[in-house]
Amino acid sequence: MRAGEPLLQVEDLRAYFYTRRGVVKAVDGVSFTLSEGETLGIVGESGSGKTITSLCLMRLVPQPAGKIVGGKILFEGKDLLQLSEAEMREYRGSKISMILQDPMASLNPVYTVGEQVAEPLRQHQHLAGKKLWDQVTEALRLLRIPSPRERLNNYPHQMSGGMRQRVVGGIAISCRPKIIIADEPTTALDATIQAQYLAHLKDLQRETHVSMIFVSHDMGAVARVCDRVAVMYAGKIVETATVRELFNNPKHPYTIGLVNSVPRLDRKIQRLASIEGQPPALLNLPPGCRFAPRCFAAIDRCRTEEPPRVEVGPDHYASCWRTEVASQMVEDGVAMRPTVAQ
Repeated sequence: MRAGEPLLQVEDLRAYFYTRRGVVKAVDGVSFTLSEGETLGIVGESGSGKTITSLCLMRLVPQPAGKIVGGKILFEGKDLLQLSEAEMREYRGSKISMILQDPMASLNPVYTVGEQVAEPLRQHQHLAGKKLWDQVTEALRLLRIPSPRERLNNYPHQMSGGMRQRVVGGIAISCRPKIIIADEPTTALDATIQAQYLAHLKDLQRETHVSMIFVSHDMGAVARVCDRVAVMYAGKIVETATVRELFNNPKHPYTIGLVNSVPRLDRKIQRLASIEGQPPALLNLPPGCRFAPRCFAAIDRCRTEEPPRVEVGPDHYASCWRTEVASQMVEDGVAMRPTVAQ
């Protein structure tokens, strides 16, 4: 990797699912970068392509229906899509790890927690004996699991949901990868445990300097954890910006809808703001902008021409014909603003 290059660079990534009803374009031209020590948030509604994008980075798209049909995934300058399956196995776990959203689906109920955290260390670092178990204990300690040495002999069912989620995180960091992909890791946690887990992730990042891709539909969690944000809709990234810029000055109408749908404690409202309509079926995508059928600022051009990705501010990009108009409509109170109770 040359000096100044990002750790991860994704260029025009496309992943399709071939079904009897047609081709589902789950990821359709996604591009983004990730620097060392940075946290990139990927947000959007369910079905927008967030998880499939993450699975593409690990080369784990479900087969035979799913296939990565184009693009590049450059990790330290090397295209992961050009590696053989045997070569890619050396990257999974040791260079890039993933925390899946359901810990009970990630953990094997018949193996102890210690055995499951130890597996990637045996596979990638060939550790054994005392050195292996010291490393396993250290991985659990980094995730703030109390009495980590005693927990090695526990089974997943003997732990709470929050503890299981941290164990999955321990598996992900055990080999000290350079990138961790966290796919909605707080979905199954209550609010208190969720806040603790997000704090643990940030502490972990400070201690290990790992880069992170944080996948979520929770805008509040994204605001607490991320440095930059990529907003996905119908298989495409429609806006990217720093987290502060995205929340203070969203440009794409979809992003404006997401930000305004978050409840605010400083405002009394009669009804929460929402985005009307439903995301399009990926089997039958509309022409032009995919958000146009739900957009409050759409014009005829939006329904016929796909908008390009343009720079709307420093390190701030959006794919929309009407960014300035949409922002002005919100400022004027014409669209997408909650009604303040009297």
